[in-house]
Amino acid sequence: MSAVLYEVEDGIATLTLNLPTKLNPITEDLQLALRDALARVAGDRSVRAVVLTGAGKAFCAGADLSAMQTPATGKTLGDETADWMQGLSNPLISAMRNLPVPVVCAVNGAAAGAGVGIALAGDVVLAARSAYFYLSFLPRLGLVPDLGCTWFIPRLVGPARALGMALLDERVSADKAAQWGLIWNCVEDDLLLLEAQKTAQRLARLPAHAVLEARQAFAASERHTLDEQLHYESERQREMIMKPSFGEGVAAFLQKRPPAFAGR
Repeated sequence: MSAVLYEVEDGIATLTLNLPTKLNPITEDLQLALRDALARVAGDRSVRAVVLTGAGKAFCAGADLSAMQTPATGKTLGDETADWMQGLSNPLISAMRNLPVPVVCAVNGAAAGAGVGIALAGDVVLAARSAYFYLSFLPRLGLVPDLGCTWFIPRLVGPARALGMALLDERVSADKAAQWGLIWNCVEDDLLLLEAQKTAQRLARLPAHAVLEARQAFAASERHTLDEQLHYESERQREMIMKPSFGEGVAAFLQKRPPAFAGR
C-alpha cells in the first residue's frame, strides 16, 4: 500500500498521507511517495487544485525518530540527517510552494514537529476543531524547528508567538491557530474534508497563473520597501493585463456573470 494515496475527481487531486498506525510520520517512503504525487500533479494539466490531508487520527507526527540511528556509513547522525533533509525533505516543501496549482491542507488531527511545516506550506490551511499544532523540537529534543517552520510561523503570527510556540512545549489548538492567523479556518471535524473540497473547487476556478503570482507577490513584499513593492506591483500588472484572463474578467464584469477562466 502506498504511503500517499492519490485520487483525482473534477480537477481536484486529493493526496492522503497514509501511515495511520504510526500517525503519518515523515518516513523515507512517505516523502518519496509525496514527492512523486506532487510531480504527478505538476504534470497533469487537468488538475487545478490539491487537497492534502492525513489518514487516521493525525495529519503528520513529524520525524520518524525510530529510524534515526547512528548510520553505518561512517557519517555522524547529524551529517546523515542534514544530508537527508537537503536531498529529500526540504525539496518537498519547495515542491509544494512551487506547485502550479493551489494547495489546501486539511489538518485532520495532530500536526507535530516537521508536520507543522508540511501543513503550513499549503496556500490555504483548514483544521478540524480537534486538531492541534505542536513544535516539539526544542523542548523535547533540543533541536531547531525545521521544514520551514522558522520561516512560515513568524510571517503568519509574528516573532513573539513563533518563539513561544518553539519554546513553551504547548499545543496550539485549531481554534487558537485560527484566531492567531496561523491558519485560514477551523471547522467541525466531520465537515473538514467537505470544506476542504469546497475550498479547492473555489480555488480551481481561479486563473491558472494566479496562485504562483500571489505566492511570488507576497514573498517579494518581505524583501522590499513600500516603494519597491509598489514598483513590483505595477510591473506585474504590465504583464498580467495582457493575459487572456484579464480580458475574460472584464467581459464577465460587464456582462454581469462569473468569469470562466481557462485551465493551465
